[in-house]
Amino acid sequence: MSEDQTPSEGSRPDGGPVGARSASGSGAASGSGAARGGPEPADIRFFGTTWVAHDGGYGLRRAGVAVGSLLLAAAGAVVLRVAFQGLEIAEVGSFVNVLIVAGFAICSALAFRRTWENLTRPAGERAADRPTDKSSQSLLLIGFIGSLLAYFCRSLVEAPGEKVRRAEYEAERERHERRRSARTGNPAARKAAASGAGAAKATTVKSTGGSKSKKRR
Repeated sequence: MSEDQTPSEGSRPDGGPVGARSASGSGAASGSGAARGGPEPADIRFFGTTWVAHDGGYGLRRAGVAVGSLLLAAAGAVVLRVAFQGLEIAEVGSFVNVLIVAGFAICSALAFRRTWENLTRPAGERAADRPTDKSSQSLLLIGFIGSLLAYFCRSLVEAPGEKVRRAEYEAERERHERRRSARTGNPAARKAAASGAGAAKATTVKSTGGSKSKKRR
């Protein structure tokens, strides 16, 4: 190989500097290590963790959830309309029709309220309502249109459940920072104490050496 073709010490065969790749790799490794050191955000259905920084198609996901929930609610309303028409054809009576319509309306209202609370209230605040939720699961299932409408309305403001997840994530980060500061203490004080101990040790060694030289004389 001729001298012109011999690669220099400060460059790679592809023409880039030697330290560029290692620097970028160390930066990525340190960033990922810092991310792994703290608490990780919880996933939200259809959104993953894009709600943290509103990236990764967050706006498109919100639009998709809004449109999808509204279309499903409309489809459910059409199905219920067909069912009511069947009851009218069967001539079960106006009283029964009114009872069925009122029942679906009440169940939908309850489902909307419970779903809205689940998307906006922390789990600790909903702990007292858990027995009621278990006893009314069948009612919430009947009023599925209300749940879909709650998802639609909430997706117009944020990702459904983002408010609760963000509050929990911020609280976990604060607890993590407090624990880390409690473990590490004050770095400046530790550094000053270490330097003071080193100076004291050097003074002790120097005084010991001086006393030995005087004894020899």
